[in-house]
Formats: sequence, C-alpha cells, structure tokens
Amino acid sequence: MTDRLTNLVHALLLIAIALLLGFLSTRHRFDIDLSHTQRSSLGTPSRRLLDALEGPVEIVSWARSQGELRATIASFVERYERAKPDLSLRFIDPDADPNATRAAGVQIDGELDVHYGGRSERLKILSERELSSTLLRLSRHRERVVAFLEGAGERRIDGIGNADLGQFGSALRGRGTRMVNLALATTPRIADNVDLLVIANPRVALAPAQVAEVVGYIERGGHLLWLLEAGEAVGLDDLATALSLHTLPGVIVDGASQAFDIGDPSFVAVNRYPEHAITRDFALATLYPQPVALAKRVPAHWEFAPILRSSEQSWNEVGHIPAAGEAEANVRFDGSDGEIAGPLDFAFALTRLSPRPGGQEQRVVVIGDGDFLSNSFLGNGGNREFGTRVFDWLLADDALIEIPERVAPDRELALSQAALGALSAFFLLGLPSLLIVTGLLVWRIRRRR
Repeated sequence: MTDRLTNLVHALLLIAIALLLGFLSTRHRFDIDLSHTQRSSLGTPSRRLLDALEGPVEIVSWARSQGELRATIASFVERYERAKPDLSLRFIDPDADPNATRAAGVQIDGELDVHYGGRSERLKILSERELSSTLLRLSRHRERVVAFLEGAGERRIDGIGNADLGQFGSALRGRGTRMVNLALATTPRIADNVDLLVIANPRVALAPAQVAEVVGYIERGGHLLWLLEAGEAVGLDDLATALSLHTLPGVIVDGASQAFDIGDPSFVAVNRYPEHAITRDFALATLYPQPVALAKRVPAHWEFAPILRSSEQSWNEVGHIPAAGEAEANVRFDGSDGEIAGPLDFAFALTRLSPRPGGQEQRVVVIGDGDFLSNSFLGNGGNREFGTRVFDWLLADDALIEIPERVAPDRELALSQAALGALSAFFLLGLPSLLIVTGLLVWRIRRRR
C-alpha cells in the first residue's frame, strides 16, 4: 500500500512539474540555437545595436499574401523581435492598393520600409547585414549637410522636372540628410560645415572664381560627388586636373545591354560591379543612359577605385551617337576614330589622406552619368539603392554592421575514381560476401553443438 501511494505521489509530482513548465513557457521565452555556426540567430553586433536603440522600431513589408514570402520575412524579422520586444512587423499587400503601391515607389515584392526615430529607409535585400546597418544609420542623430551647386543650370535636388533629382532628394531627407542649394555667385565660399558638395551636370560654364573655390574646397579636404555627362564644357577642367582624371570622347555603347531587353544600345545596364565598399554585396542591376567613360591621369594624386564598369562588348562611340530605339546593328566599333574597346570605367571612387586635422580619409566620387538619379530613371532596378550607397560612403556613413557569413560546413568528401571503385566493390561484393561467410560460420558452429 505504501509503495502504491509513493508511486502515485511521484506521478502527480511529475504531472505538476510538466504543467508548471508548460505554463512558464507561455510567460517566458527561451531560445537556443543549435545550428552549426549559429546560423539561425542574430550576431553579437546586431544584438548590441538593438540593446542601444531607444524607442520602437516599425518594419513595413510590401509583400503579397500568396506564396511563402511573408513567412520567410516574418521568420527573419522574428530574430530581431526576440532581441527587441518593441520592434514590430506589419504587411501590406501591394495588390490590394495598387495606387498606394505606386505612390510609395515599391518595385519588388517583399520590399521593407524601416521606421525609427521619425526617419525611414527602404530595403530591397533581406539580410542581417543590410537590416542592422539600416538601423545603425537611422539611429544616428547628427544631420549631414549636403550642398548642391546651383546657378549654372544644374539638376535640382528639390525639382520635379524629368531631369531633376527631386525624388532622390526626398529619399535622402527621409534618412536624416539636410540638403541645401549653394549658389557661388552669391555665396563665394563653401562653408566648413558642408559635409558633401554635389555638382550635378551644370549646363553653362562656371565663372573662373567659382571654379577656383570648388578646387579650393577640394584642397581643404572637402568631399565631392561630381556627376558628368558627355560633351559638358562648363569650365571645370581645373577641377578634373585636381582630381587627376579626364573623360573619353563620345558615349559608351554596350552590346551586353541586349540581355536586359534594352532597345537603346547607349543605355548601359550593370549587374556586376568592381569590388569596393560601395558595391560590396550589391546584387541589383542599375541602368545608365549614355554614360561617358572616365580615365585617370598619370601621375595620379589620389587612390583610384572603379565602381562602375561596362562589359567587354562595349566601346566609346565617337562618330555616331545612337538615338533612342536605334538598333545596335547601326552602331559599329571603329578604332580609327579613336574609339576604345571595353570594358570601360565610368565611375571612380577617389581617396587620399585629408589635409584637415585628424588624419581622416578624403573621399570623392565621379560618375559619368547623372540621369540614373533623375526623376525619369531613378525607379529603374537598383538605381536608388546604388545612389544612397554612394552618398553613405561619401559621408563616411558606411560603417556597416559587419556580419561574417555563417554557412554550413563543407561536408563533401572528394574521392578519386580508384577510391570510388574500391568503395563500390566493397559495398556491392565485399560486404555481402563477408556477411554470407559470417552467417555460414555461425550456422556451422551451432550445428556442431
């Protein structure tokens, strides 16, 4: 009777413990990642960043309700929700409100809008490195000042014309960048608090005093983004000399653009990029209408790194600038006209030690096209994303969350043909024969007993 009572008590205790554990699991969550290299959990830099963020984070995903994409995004964001309870995710179906989707500029199913601290940023790539880096940029309180040169017919950062940069300017403002228009005719000196100067395709020549001030700004250690177009004669030769570069004549024609169903051969599509901090892990295609090729002067006073390059099927067309929709067969390479076969670089990132106190790095980007950021072409592929990467790097805002790639270990076993033959013979002949012989021996021993 005592043993039965003891067993009953033990059983009731086990049931009570199981119920208690079940109840506690609904109130307190405990997660453990048993995957190799901890591939299913956040890295330490991301967890530290989330611990430092004050206030809620909202992530809005423009993902269709059909398919598994929403589940994939929810599973990924859940890692962040576990580390930061006030981080939330909600979905918007692009098909439910097409007008709002177009107004928001959504192009890819599953795009993310990350909102924090009254600012937001758009993501098209779902990865821990991209999302954590976005949160890091949004958490910075210092406003960056970017001055856009005006007064010579440049593209306006607040303009609504097809050639202006108004839509891109709106994206920059949402990321904590303050943009000002700078007219050197009325403000003869570029202020020291300007973090970046942008020259966006002036149409008329700048006065010599204005060019001298731009060159002086560079010599004082300022950062610069210079957008060029073919045939621009705006008196900036001294600036080009200071940057140790020059332009090649004509525009780039690229036969590889046919793979992107582009009818105009002078539209260069790029989906492979030279290795650089700006292009690291960037996998989106970008489009550049009639870019101009660039080359560095020797000796160069800067460190040059190409960031945009045409394909081997390209050249700088000098004799005949193709019209929109013109077949590529009408445009041919002619080396006798001074045309140079590709690949051709049409964007460089320049660096050198800054003359300003502190020994920081001075940064300049020169791109042989300004249309790719214009209101007409900003929505093509990853043009917007590439432009923001350029600005991030120029503003020294490229300190991304470095997440080492955590992949499954290589479990492949490389064997020669001889080794494979020996293994096959062992499993097909040797092992069955061994089992038969062993069985016969056991049978014979038992018979003798």
